[in-house]
Amino acid sequence: MLVFWEQKLVILATPKTGSTAIQASLESMATMAIQRPPVLKHTSVARYHRFIAPYLEAASGSSFTVVALMREPRDWLGSWFRYRQRDDIPDQARSTLGMDFDAFVRGWCDFPQPAFAAVGSQARFLAPKGEKGLDHLFRYEEIDQFVTFLEDRLDCEIILPRLNVSPHAALDLAPETEAMLRKTAARDLALYDTLRPDAP
Repeated sequence: MLVFWEQKLVILATPKTGSTAIQASLESMATMAIQRPPVLKHTSVARYHRFIAPYLEAASGSSFTVVALMREPRDWLGSWFRYRQRDDIPDQARSTLGMDFDAFVRGWCDFPQPAFAAVGSQARFLAPKGEKGLDHLFRYEEIDQFVTFLEDRLDCEIILPRLNVSPHAALDLAPETEAMLRKTAARDLALYDTLRPDAP
């Protein structure tokens, strides 16, 4: 999470949406940058409005614009699956090494989720607290629009490095697993669909 005091801007770090690269590029300009632990770096919209926004607004006397990125839900799960294929995952119960993507997605659709598939949901992460939500939500797949927005607000050129790139892996799904995913991820897919340029 990055806070820009003068510009009254907060960037929330949705997991697996390039937050490490964004932080590396902009941290030197930010008033506050929370990198660790992950639970604080990846503060959700609801937790931001419950715990952090009241303090920032009381201290500054004004509200902050809150922005974030969202990744296409299947691709987002694919990124988690590939990330957890690394050899250096500290908790082996969370590892997906030796597993295919179909098994990972089935695990994510299960209740309760096994440890290897317990990665949360973008819809839950981005859900507003009451009427307080995001001011702008951008598609990760159209990150150039997000960068243009930031360049305008921060009045500088931004070049994002490639960091924390996950290993390559096949992301094939059986038709029945695809159907299961569409049902389980219905809220995520509906939210992502609202980010189309022609969405109402």
